[in-house]
Amino acid sequence: MSIFAVALNIHDHNTYNGDVHIQIERQNRKRHNLNPANPHDAFPSQKFFKEHVLEAFTNRTQDNVFAFTVSNLGQEYVSDLLDQHFPNKNFLDFKPLTLWEHYHKDEMYYIDHHQSHSAYAFLTSGYDHSDILAIDGRGWKFNCIFINRYGFITDFSKQIPIGGLWNRLAQDLGFRYLDAGKVMGLAGYGKYNYQAHAMIEAYVLNANHKLPDFADEVIKKVSREDIAHTLQQVTIDLIKKYIYPLKTCDNICLAGGVAYNGYMNEELTKHYDNVHVPPAVGDEGQALGTYMHADYVLNQNVHTPTVFAGPDQKVYETMMLDFKAVQYSNDDLNKEVATAISKGSIVGWYQGRSESGNRALGNRSILADPRNPSIKDIINKTIKKREDFRPFAPSVLEEYYKEYFDTNQPSPYMSRIMPVKSDKIPGVTHVDNTARIQTVNKEFNYKFYKLIEEFYNITGIPMLLNTSFNCQEPMVETPEDAINTFNNTDLDMVVINDWIIRKD
Repeated sequence: MSIFAVALNIHDHNTYNGDVHIQIERQNRKRHNLNPANPHDAFPSQKFFKEHVLEAFTNRTQDNVFAFTVSNLGQEYVSDLLDQHFPNKNFLDFKPLTLWEHYHKDEMYYIDHHQSHSAYAFLTSGYDHSDILAIDGRGWKFNCIFINRYGFITDFSKQIPIGGLWNRLAQDLGFRYLDAGKVMGLAGYGKYNYQAHAMIEAYVLNANHKLPDFADEVIKKVSREDIAHTLQQVTIDLIKKYIYPLKTCDNICLAGGVAYNGYMNEELTKHYDNVHVPPAVGDEGQALGTYMHADYVLNQNVHTPTVFAGPDQKVYETMMLDFKAVQYSNDDLNKEVATAISKGSIVGWYQGRSESGNRALGNRSILADPRNPSIKDIINKTIKKREDFRPFAPSVLEEYYKEYFDTNQPSPYMSRIMPVKSDKIPGVTHVDNTARIQTVNKEFNYKFYKLIEEFYNITGIPMLLNTSFNCQEPMVETPEDAINTFNNTDLDMVVINDWIIRKD
């Protein structure tokens, strides 16, 4: 039977039909689909909802299942939607004990938020069996669960409420809602602070997970770098305390927004032989996990979505010629772009369908020379237009990553942060001498691999600096988005498939 999967939440609303993954923020150009001026405008986006959700819901049949999950994040908006379109909401009381339990009635297939995260992580891993850690800020019945190799769920929502704390402290430290990733970037600049630790510990021990009364004083007195560093340390300590003793095999799969924490993920490689973190680990991947869960249970099929599952975007020759683009063969294109990067150019790289998740993995990337010690400041100031402390990732040919980085397994989805072993790549080395790497092989992204290989032939360095192709907005989705970003920043060139547009 066919399946159409939907994730219903106020942010990162997304759908998946087995081929195309629609992430609403890429369509409406609002980060996390949030509009601070009027939250009711954020969910649901009426046009998106009518086109991608209601049609599938109303046309469901015995052979066409509507699969979905929900989130507590912004539950008042979810409740409004459910009241309007879902007359029977008994499924909201469903709380699973195992990974594969589900609620299936009237051609509606419902699973819990954290089951969706877990199914996505496990079924994309290729492992026969695995432990699973699904951890984020707010799900539905859970905030953090551990699933052993036999599929049984242990609820750690009370013991490891760390996802909500990262988001809370992000705002208290001067960032915006859902800016926990910026706090992780700050952690490398700080050191352990006992006052920050006491504040964090009080939050964890509080039954309602609230910051203590003395939190305001700590936040005023202690540097935000030290608070971030201490929060990172406590996060790893909690995982060691509660998760490590439950290990049932040598594999672990991670998902949920906290699984974007590269320091935590790397720490797990010291306890597990194999650590799998898929590309869309946050709520933007909920529709993927829901689809995969339903397909596995109903059709006994292991569906593995491509990483590059965005909508197919047409690149028209007339449009390229209007922008005075020049078309190249593959080999000539790689030489032209790699040579330009080696001479200091910063390039917008747009290829085919977009990647799922929040990491640019070679189809919607800004690329630069990792040897340049000033490149981080240049890109942050003139292109990304963001905080100067934010680091950039290296995309490295898989066969060379151990020469430059101290880690024991590949990281294809830019999901782990590890020590840097070389002084030749200051542009991608964070202040604490670490990097969040992407390992690239020919099978994963052949065109991107060949570009990096050409840069290696020119410079002797088998990697490129890689950051998401955007400026103060979601990753570019269409060729028009790419050209707009190119025109509004100091990018030197943009490559759209096999066309190059330069700035004169």
